[in-house]
Amino acid sequence: MGRPPEYERMLNSLRAFIRLIGRSSDGADVIELDGVVGSVCPSVPDRSLPNSVIYESQEALIDALPELWRRYDEAGVQAWTVWTPADDSEAIAALDEAGHKLDADPTAMTIGLATLGEPPDIDYRTGDHLIPVIGSINDCAYPVEDDPFTRMMSRHPPGVTSNYVADVDGEPAACLQILPVDGDALVLLVATVPDARGRGLASRLMLRALCDAREDGCDLSTLQATKLGEPVYARMGYESLGPIQMWEKRP
Repeated sequence: MGRPPEYERMLNSLRAFIRLIGRSSDGADVIELDGVVGSVCPSVPDRSLPNSVIYESQEALIDALPELWRRYDEAGVQAWTVWTPADDSEAIAALDEAGHKLDADPTAMTIGLATLGEPPDIDYRTGDHLIPVIGSINDCAYPVEDDPFTRMMSRHPPGVTSNYVADVDGEPAACLQILPVDGDALVLLVATVPDARGRGLASRLMLRALCDAREDGCDLSTLQATKLGEPVYARMGYESLGPIQMWEKRP
């Protein structure tokens, strides 16, 4: 039994996201192999999200693994991950044998944008000038050393994503990006600063952004949800497409 078409569209959008990361920071690059694409982000060498790989077939990934190892090692990247559908048993076995470990298994989710109602009332801003703000909000929401989101977005190209920030008392409080890919509004970098949580701010901002994406011609939206985020997105109307695993290589 094949995967639903929405899952395949999500994978296609994820490829576009990885290509975007590979040109969004100092020294970044995109690995283009036969049926495999990866992002190299030397400015964040110890975080696997900006150093990600996705593939079109299990055979393509297995053939590409030695070259991927070489390219990441050559760039000084210490942690990188492969996004893997959970039913790709041959790819998973090869990654496990090569020393990758299952780091996370977010849920792929989708919503048809025709089901959305009117956009909610929310104080928000949009524009390319907000890209650094989105990085800083994510670094505040998911605090780790050295502000990885700000660094991975330091040269984020303009005109590619739709960038949204909601304010509370005049200060940036929640954010997200929409990356449109062949009619799919891929949701990225959703975050809320700790002091503004519990108000439904990110959900309302996201609905506002999805309504805009619908107006721009997108017919659906996909995302990858963490265990904490999945019930939030489900309440918004997103439906599960099944898991997608992240197999990480780390020293």
